[in-house]
Amino acid sequence: MSSGRKLGDEAASQLASRATSATAARPINPTKMKTPLINHLHTARLSPAIFCAALVCTLVFSASVLRADETCSSPYLARIDGQEEFVYVWTLGVEGMGDGSDKLVTVDVKPGSPSYGKVVSSSSVDGCNEAHHGGFTDDRRQLWLAGLESSRVFIFDVHTNPAKPKLTKTIDNFADTTGGAVGPHGAYALPGRVLIPCLSNAKDKGGKTALVEYGNDGNYITTHWLPTKQDARGASGAEFADGYGYDARVLPRKNALLTSSFTGWNNYTTDFGKLTADPEAMKHFGNTMVMWDFHARQPKKVFEVPGAPLEIRWAWGDKHNYAFTATALTSKLWLVYADDRGEWQAKEVAPISDVKGGVLPVDISISADDKTLFVDCFGDGKCRVFDVSDPQKPKQIYEKPIGKQVNMVSQSWDGKRLYFTSSLLARWDKQGADNEQFLRGYTWDGKELKPAFDLDFTALKLGRPHHMLFGSTKIGANRTTVASIR
Repeated sequence: MSSGRKLGDEAASQLASRATSATAARPINPTKMKTPLINHLHTARLSPAIFCAALVCTLVFSASVLRADETCSSPYLARIDGQEEFVYVWTLGVEGMGDGSDKLVTVDVKPGSPSYGKVVSSSSVDGCNEAHHGGFTDDRRQLWLAGLESSRVFIFDVHTNPAKPKLTKTIDNFADTTGGAVGPHGAYALPGRVLIPCLSNAKDKGGKTALVEYGNDGNYITTHWLPTKQDARGASGAEFADGYGYDARVLPRKNALLTSSFTGWNNYTTDFGKLTADPEAMKHFGNTMVMWDFHARQPKKVFEVPGAPLEIRWAWGDKHNYAFTATALTSKLWLVYADDRGEWQAKEVAPISDVKGGVLPVDISISADDKTLFVDCFGDGKCRVFDVSDPQKPKQIYEKPIGKQVNMVSQSWDGKRLYFTSSLLARWDKQGADNEQFLRGYTWDGKELKPAFDLDFTALKLGRPHHMLFGSTKIGANRTTVASIR
């Protein structure tokens, strides 16, 4: 790792974490500043004192935009200034339905808009790639969308016209470029680059996989393979290491990168019924999470977390050193936390339902105040809501049937709006009448989820909706620009 990248990451980490603790600052409207601070920084030679002063100014400048956006987004991401205006839905193509291709669907969610809750644009990519997850670059000008089966990454311009994103680049040599990583799971914003956690490898298409970094320009930077028993890369807990990957999330102020695990290409491209009937295949799921030294990209500790821990959600409070995950195969909530000595630990903290056989929890969303956790359960189509104000003792307080199947959940920063999609994987979705495919919007008053709109993606011939991300015409400053100067 170059010293330049390390210093840039460290500065950006401090910037993001301090901005988080400064959310009570009086809002500043960046559009009313006659001369943007960042333009001056790019055109002037900076002394250390001036540079530090610029960082302080940027911290205040950035605080106004933190209280917006999705609660699961990267802390390095430029924020929506106010309420989301669009929901971008990365959608799996279905043969014989519409054009049959994967597509990015844009839905208007502006309050009072005549097209509220309606599709305003749709942009197809080439073929069916098992559309899965995506993420923005830190400046929020681009949206990177990954295909699990084809290992292609599609880059959209969402800045020029947020209501009509435009495909500008396709990365179609991912496996060759990255040294054999395949199954890109999504994209996570870092300063000037994106981190792409993968699910598999080109050699045997099993679970051994890697984290990959690309620059915002779409050029490859480096690959970090996850620890295994054979090569733990210096991490403790080597006896648990299985090399599997899924999600990757950063807590900047603790220099902590946490990853989770799922399964390899051989499994996620297999029909669900066939997979679950194969005892050998069911052995090939991840049972670990890994804590990394973020700046060094060095794995430090492997945790045993049985049952495919999927999405990771760090708490937002400036003294809350913990994250939640849910294990899909065992229907448990797990907590990864720093103990009284500052050592990272992992423990099971609550069951997710008492349904025999489990409910296949697939996505979670933590509220901005760290008090409420929403858990989507694909098995019975319900969203279960937990009081996590005591993270060591979560308590379920509510549940709501969303559909016959439900997958992703995205929550607004103010906690008043939640959006749900239905598709898990093309070959894992339910069949027949249970194969509902939808985007559904709800309001949340702290006690009840109430329907706001419902889009039937099958009737609209759009496909299977999966990951959602928020868009807007009003984007705050890119908080990492200053810290990324070399």
